[in-house]
Amino acid sequence: MGNTNLWTYVQDNWPHLLSLIWSHIVMVLCGLALALVVGIPLGIVSARSERLAAVILAAANIVQVVPSLALLALLMIFLGLGFKTIVVGLFLYSLLPVIRHTYVGIKQVDKGVVEAGRGIGMSPLQLLMKIKLPLSLPFLMAGLRVAAVIAIGVATLAPLIGGEGLGREIYSGLNMRNNVQIYAGAIPAALLAILADLVLGRLQGRLRA
Repeated sequence: MGNTNLWTYVQDNWPHLLSLIWSHIVMVLCGLALALVVGIPLGIVSARSERLAAVILAAANIVQVVPSLALLALLMIFLGLGFKTIVVGLFLYSLLPVIRHTYVGIKQVDKGVVEAGRGIGMSPLQLLMKIKLPLSLPFLMAGLRVAAVIAIGVATLAPLIGGEGLGREIYSGLNMRNNVQIYAGAIPAALLAILADLVLGRLQGRLRA
């Protein structure tokens, strides 16, 4: 269908579409927040022990290679339908980029700077909080950038397990064979992913400066 029809549909249904966009963003933010809370400590632990790093990164890799629909179906069996299940799914899919980039970022910190910190009497915790984590922030931001784009895409599957978000408009359009509805859900989802990538990329660039 033409652009005019899409524009008309958006004009007629913008409150509904805004509600879907908002619910999509909330799901993604909740999943990313959980990934940061869990993933950063796991990345720190991985950087301290190569043996644990192998186990943690392997486990996160296994989750990442499971098809998103299959993972959500498995979670649905244990958690039921709705918001909670999709947030846990987004959390699991966002873990690997956060863990890996935290691990790599800490590993890339100049050892001379760390030794200088030790030389002035810093404790391991002070070294972590005042030297290692601040210097690894650009890497962590890169991981968050990757995780955000992945999460926005996976969140479009939410309606299949009783969730909300822009996927509801997409699947409604597929069921009704209405291209305008599909575009009305898919285009905002794509724009959200592009916007997240641009904003987080800009922040990453500032941290490197």
